[in-house]
Amino acid sequence: LVGVIMSPLITVALVFLLTSEGDQALNLRCQCIQKESKRIGRYLGKVEVHPANSHCRETEIVATLKKDGQKVCLDPSAQWVKRILQSGSCRRSHLSS
Repeated sequence: LVGVIMSPLITVALVFLLTSEGDQALNLRCQCIQKESKRIGRYLGKVEVHPANSHCRETEIVATLKKDGQKVCLDPSAQWVKRILQSGSCRRSHLSS
């Protein structure tokens, strides 16, 4: 009788853990496959810097566009991106690795 009750409880607990950790599991790799080097200009919204971590060796710079909220990865070697980083107008993410 105890085994019959415990088995469904364990299943429910596992499902809960898997779904609550699911969002984090999606970020276990680099987000930026392609990087934009062309200047975005006035469409540039929020800029976030994701430091290198155990899941991605590169620092990633992700911009959110004002027009439609689309996220675009920026090329950190582009001069205009370097200027944005130096100006301090970007948000640095602190992800635990």
